[in-house]
Amino acid sequence: MVLVHEFGHFAVAKLCGIRVETFSIGFGKRLFGFRRGDTDYRLSLLPLGGYVKMAGDTPGEAPSGDPGEFNAHPRWQRILVALAGPVANFILALALMTGLYMVHFERPAYLEGAPVADYVPTNTPAAAAGLQSGDTIVHFADVDNPTWDDIGNKSLLNLNRDVPFSYVHDGKRVDTNLKIESKTTPERFTLDGVGLVPLFQKTPIQISDVGAGTPAERAGLKRNDIIESMNGITLHSIVSLHAYLADQAGKPMQLALLRDGQTVAVSMTPEVSEDNGVKAYMMGIQLMSPPAEVEKHSFPQAFGESVTFFTKSSLLIRDVFAGMFTRHVSVKQLSGPIGIGQMVHIAFHMQGWNPLVELMSGISINLGIFNLLPIPILDGGMILFLLIESLFRRDINQVAKERIYQAAFVCLLCFAAFVIFNDLTKLVSH
Repeated sequence: MVLVHEFGHFAVAKLCGIRVETFSIGFGKRLFGFRRGDTDYRLSLLPLGGYVKMAGDTPGEAPSGDPGEFNAHPRWQRILVALAGPVANFILALALMTGLYMVHFERPAYLEGAPVADYVPTNTPAAAAGLQSGDTIVHFADVDNPTWDDIGNKSLLNLNRDVPFSYVHDGKRVDTNLKIESKTTPERFTLDGVGLVPLFQKTPIQISDVGAGTPAERAGLKRNDIIESMNGITLHSIVSLHAYLADQAGKPMQLALLRDGQTVAVSMTPEVSEDNGVKAYMMGIQLMSPPAEVEKHSFPQAFGESVTFFTKSSLLIRDVFAGMFTRHVSVKQLSGPIGIGQMVHIAFHMQGWNPLVELMSGISINLGIFNLLPIPILDGGMILFLLIESLFRRDINQVAKERIYQAAFVCLLCFAAFVIFNDLTKLVSH
């Protein structure tokens, strides 16, 4: 992502006739490379992105009169060079998502319609608010007629806070508040912990596999069985199944199965098992995936969906920044290189390419927007200085500019140290 960002600066600088002295993959000591024209293309020791060194672009450096220097060019060209890095990140995100959607566009069916609740776990904020299975959520936080995407995003922006919450039960609207209670880190927050379990499908759950030596095998459950009910309750996803098993806490259960067109009644007692380091009551079954829209989009369709993804991601980043200033969002939600590495690891091991490509696109959008912040050292800070200089038609004092850059550099180092400490704290807490 950083290399693409730096290539944006590099390409526009070359187009504007600015002399680029170095284009480096990585930082630190030069390992090897080649020189073409005025530019040294190199691979450096530390593989943490890269950088572009343009002639005369050192903060506080006085112009020498060389026409190839960065500061010798018109301010509008320098603004274009500064904008090129973030724009390259945005183009990359759009290109990645467009390519993905042209090959494999997948969207779970439950995201398309109104958010309907499935099983509502007991002793959760949603249960305390009176939400019941089959109710439709019609207002959440500041969103009317939200989708499950909206509910998930707004929940992350309001952890451990009360939000306005409205739902329709038996045709009547209920207006109340819901506490977005979180006892874990933001990365591990899930809606079912609040009691919000989406109705992933309208049909009952169907078994795709039964584990050997599990309660399900001993009870006689078989592959392709449809679980019509458990103790008279119909469940529609693995999430609602796990929530219900947790509520029952190992009590014997009566299951009604549909097998080869015949209804079969069985008894079963779940047992505590460990999955990914988490102990919970399990049956020992795997379920068929919920229905999803899967198709290959044409380029115009894929690009349209890509723009939608880009817009939603950008607005979410905006809301996160705004939430930090209003103290709705904790700075502990910020992640550095360690946190990003964990997210990449999780995405890589998920099924299909969608999670990894979406994460790459999200990181690219984040990087572009972050660099547009009006902070000296960042591209946005450079653009701000150039706009001020254009307004007053004279350069800002070089000594003053150098002091501002030095102070900003120290602040960015402190910020980097903070997010890395944040990542380490999360590792310890996990």
